[in-house]
Amino acid sequence: MNITIIGTGYVGLTSGTCFAEVGHNVTCVDNNPEKIETLLKGEIPIYEPGLADLVKQNVAAGRLKFTTSTEEGVKNGDIIFIAVPTPPQADGSVDLSFIEKVAREIAQCLTPEHGYRVIVDKSTVPVKTGDKVEQTVRRYAPEGVQFGVVSNPEFLREGCAVDDLLNPDRIVIGSNDEKALTYMHKLYEPFVAPVLVTDINSAELIKHAANSFLALKISYINAVANICEAAGADVEKVAEGIGMDKRIGRQFLNAGLGYGGSCFPKDIKAFINISETLGQPFGLLKEVERINFDQADRFLNKIREKLWVFREKKIALWGLAFKQNTDDVRESVAVTLAQKMLDEGASVIATDPQGIPTAKKFSNLTGDITFTEDMYAALDGADALIIATEWPQFAAADLCEVAKRLRTPLVFDGRNLLDPEDVKAAKLEYYSIGRPAIDSN
Repeated sequence: MNITIIGTGYVGLTSGTCFAEVGHNVTCVDNNPEKIETLLKGEIPIYEPGLADLVKQNVAAGRLKFTTSTEEGVKNGDIIFIAVPTPPQADGSVDLSFIEKVAREIAQCLTPEHGYRVIVDKSTVPVKTGDKVEQTVRRYAPEGVQFGVVSNPEFLREGCAVDDLLNPDRIVIGSNDEKALTYMHKLYEPFVAPVLVTDINSAELIKHAANSFLALKISYINAVANICEAAGADVEKVAEGIGMDKRIGRQFLNAGLGYGGSCFPKDIKAFINISETLGQPFGLLKEVERINFDQADRFLNKIREKLWVFREKKIALWGLAFKQNTDDVRESVAVTLAQKMLDEGASVIATDPQGIPTAKKFSNLTGDITFTEDMYAALDGADALIIATEWPQFAAADLCEVAKRLRTPLVFDGRNLLDPEDVKAAKLEYYSIGRPAIDSN
């Protein structure tokens, strides 16, 4: 099939590339000429394992191309995906101006000669956005244009998005148009996964409800971790016992510094706003937000208790990205921790396998902070090590080398990466989340 993706951000670029990988002809459209120029050179503006190679392969095969022309995209695509940003506004609601703008542009480029077109919301949007997209296209399109509107939410996890797209656990298609559904079923024929067909409103709610539930699990286990610390219990064992119940499952029950990134914080706020707009306030999600927000401060208090003050202390920070296998520092708890310590007069030397360039460019960190590619060099003369991102390199660290390089043997593990027995053997003083502390003696 001929597919057009408007917006070459994280979702648009990854989705378009994977559609090309299974044999569809894909045109990716973006209004940023510099980004298109970069993509045409075979370079990609984000770090996502496996994506760069797929882009090169499919461009070379002629199945994937890039353009700044919406008109060209509308002409080429039987199915036109809208995959533009939906940033949060100050009140937690979603800024839909990019969606509206693209819907207008699509409408103005459509002609009756194009034949039937399917317009798909791929961006995460509030319920009833599909209705607004349809109204907008009808308002601005020439008379005689035929189209259908679909909601097709994405369920990508940064760091494993390629696999999530090529091997999805489910595909959700929301539409009230039978012809549009026929097109979408054909689009997804190469994918082996259950397909759930719903009305548009239900499909739009599924994404917000799913992300909110996962965030709820994270905040739940962090609240349990706080109880474990007070009781002298081990949250890892508690989570294992909970997760063995098939009705609950072990995923997203990892105690730590809380969730971050571009999706969960934004989607929780949006779902709270949506529920209030519909007259059905979702108080539970406000508590999820509160627990997550407090988690970083609880962790900092733990560090203060040992260091007394941050001023004139050198802190080694392992991690800048909000999670492993990505360079994304948006809403990163690691960055939040760094700025709070810098504000209190600490000097921070930070490392991350992928996140240093994006942290320098986008995090707006201010204060005495330096960056190094060498995780061990970050430790030299430091008063403490903080582990803030769950990179496997950090989990596999040589702890004897860590102890040797630190000025004082203090390790604060915000992701419960290290094995307590290994920590004991290295004679480190160790503090994690929801587990007993380990003395260096």
